[in-house]
Amino acid sequence: MPSVAIASTEFADAAETQADALGMSDAKRVLVQHPIQDANPAQMCAKADAIVDQVIAALSN
Repeated sequence: MPSVAIASTEFADAAETQADALGMSDAKRVLVQHPIQDANPAQMCAKADAIVDQVIAALSN
């Protein structure tokens, strides 16, 4: 099943380290602009819009 991990830019290194530790170095990842936690709905929509093409591409390859 195609999948892609989505993490915020602040945690890019942690996502890579965790994937490596789990033997999943080739796992597909897309980074979304940090911060996430305090983003309002409109900001979250903008963040999602900014990466949707990357997510589709990762799922399609």
